[in-house]
Amino acid sequence: MSAAHPAPQLLLLTFAGWVSRQQQFAIECLLEENRVLREQLGSKRLSLTDDQRRRLAAKAVRLGRDVLAKLASIVKPDTILLWHRQLIAREWSFASKRPGRPGLMRRIAALIVRMARENPTRGYRRIEGELRALGHTVAAATVANVLENHGIRPAPERPSSWRAFLNAHMGEIAATDFFNVEVWIGGRLQTYDVLFVIDVESRMVHLAGITTEPAEAFMAQVARNLTATVDGFLARHRYLICDRDTKFTAQFAATLLAAGVQIVRTPVRAPNGNALAERFGLSIRRECLDRLVLIGEKALRNAVVQYLAHYNAERAHQGVGNRRLSAVPAPEKSPVDGEVVCDERLGGLLKAYRRAG
Repeated sequence: MSAAHPAPQLLLLTFAGWVSRQQQFAIECLLEENRVLREQLGSKRLSLTDDQRRRLAAKAVRLGRDVLAKLASIVKPDTILLWHRQLIAREWSFASKRPGRPGLMRRIAALIVRMARENPTRGYRRIEGELRALGHTVAAATVANVLENHGIRPAPERPSSWRAFLNAHMGEIAATDFFNVEVWIGGRLQTYDVLFVIDVESRMVHLAGITTEPAEAFMAQVARNLTATVDGFLARHRYLICDRDTKFTAQFAATLLAAGVQIVRTPVRAPNGNALAERFGLSIRRECLDRLVLIGEKALRNAVVQYLAHYNAERAHQGVGNRRLSAVPAPEKSPVDGEVVCDERLGGLLKAYRRAG
């Protein structure tokens, strides 16, 4: 793929900051319109139908009371939450409409909503078929009613989530960034630049290089190492996210492109465009480097290598279900009463726990 024709999935990464700002502007505009409406109405009370209350509650309840307190301008947050309890929970309890098992019907309604949100292209009959495969016989009209009362549009109008969109392409995307470390060299502090690459799908991190002069020659060699056919970290990737730091030179980008890896630069002043790399830089500083006095490049390199070994194999990550990245699947009957052993790195700064044996 040429640089002139970026893939659709890169639009999200490139324009994430811009989209976020546009959404914020739209929200502020709608809030101001609501304030103007309230001023025009004065002390008059709005008369809403049950359907209007239900639609408003279905959208608003997902925000929670704290957010609603900042955004709600037509009615109070507690009123919206009350409508949700009265109109939605009561409507789909099925207790007043159908004999039998209202608890089961509530679970089926929740399952319908889940399927619609997780599968934006599936219509009422597709969801009906999925429920039938699970042993639930529900009419398509019932599916439509459940979704309508939860504020979910029909399939042609239902947008796909960006999370699902990115998940489909994560295996081809990596991200990179620098962080600086001050090291004592000959009685004075020397700034070192540490370059790393993180795989967006697995979250595994690779040390690309450590230097005091991230010049063009250094970056070109890094690019060749990363794209090496046999053991290059980017050998199976197509896109590399980076910020607009001038260290990422034109030759660096050209070397990667020649190997089939395209550079995707984040928007200006939008660190969230490279959130995973930014987060790793924060983690290694907070958990390791800020707690050490580094004397010499060898000490720095050892600290970074030891932390990466801990990060990739021993540390639990909340972003992937609070599990270890390269953990071996636990046996069906793992011991729960055996001796717990603590493995230490960097003199006990980094610790990991396991069962003995």
